[in-house]
Amino acid sequence: MTPILTVTLNPALDLATSVGQVVPNLKLRCGPETAEPGGGGVNVARAVMQLGGAAQALVALGGNTGRTLQDLLISQGLETVRIEAPAETRHSFAVTDQSSGEQFRFVLSGPSWTDEQLDIMLNQLDNIAAPDAFVVLSGSMPPGAKPGFIPQTCARLGARRQLVVDTSGAHLEAQANGPQPAPAVLRMDSHEAETLSGRTLATQEESARYAQELRQRGAGKLVIIARGKDGSVMADADGLWHVNASNETVVSAIGAGDSFVGGFVMGLAQGQPAPEALRYGAAAASAAVISPGTQLCRRDDWDRLLPQTVLTKL
Repeated sequence: MTPILTVTLNPALDLATSVGQVVPNLKLRCGPETAEPGGGGVNVARAVMQLGGAAQALVALGGNTGRTLQDLLISQGLETVRIEAPAETRHSFAVTDQSSGEQFRFVLSGPSWTDEQLDIMLNQLDNIAAPDAFVVLSGSMPPGAKPGFIPQTCARLGARRQLVVDTSGAHLEAQANGPQPAPAVLRMDSHEAETLSGRTLATQEESARYAQELRQRGAGKLVIIARGKDGSVMADADGLWHVNASNETVVSAIGAGDSFVGGFVMGLAQGQPAPEALRYGAAAASAAVISPGTQLCRRDDWDRLLPQTVLTKL
């Protein structure tokens, strides 16, 4: 299996709880809370591990919260490489309204990085990543990182390592313009794709054609757009693909995208072709949404759902 290294520069201690009803201006009595290590790359590594694969997580940690998060990572058996963050690690907080089933998610911004600190970090990443590794850059980029950080990371890693990117905001917008060198994989959700394209992507074919447009523009060598309950589409050198979501039950949406990336990269690392890896990712996302809180995908659910994922060439 090709090594997988995830990179989390802005991790979070994810707290999740529930309350009878979320209403303003009252003291709300919450149910029991769970605490999990969070942040895109951390969640991807956890997902790979929970699916039976192996991944190493490079995590920037700081302060008391960082120590708590590191203890959780160790207790879960995740192989972790710690680097120092500029300041205290952030929290995130999710509250489920039991009366409606809706989930409210509050995410703090995290510490800001300077250009010099980011350059030192890239040197550390270059030294840590195996020569042929899949390197996953998932989640929000750290405050202080400027658009253009993705191609900068690609350049530092070199041609043999394959960068997988799942991010949003200004960094995704900049990458959509095709700066080079491009990551091996660029993933986004349907809302992000519609924002970038400036148009509604109502059908699988419309999303897939836009993914192909991004690929041809040089945004990524392979582009994936998630469509929620309608599954995901992918554009690669062999054409356009769709994979279904294999269930419609949603207990918690936290970590579904990270679970998808974990399943997809695990498939690639095991030598699966990209369309088959797309099935791995879709089954992992479907498994994640039926897990409560921040538990991500479970192997038993993934084993059951994988045969129900159907790959279609568009």
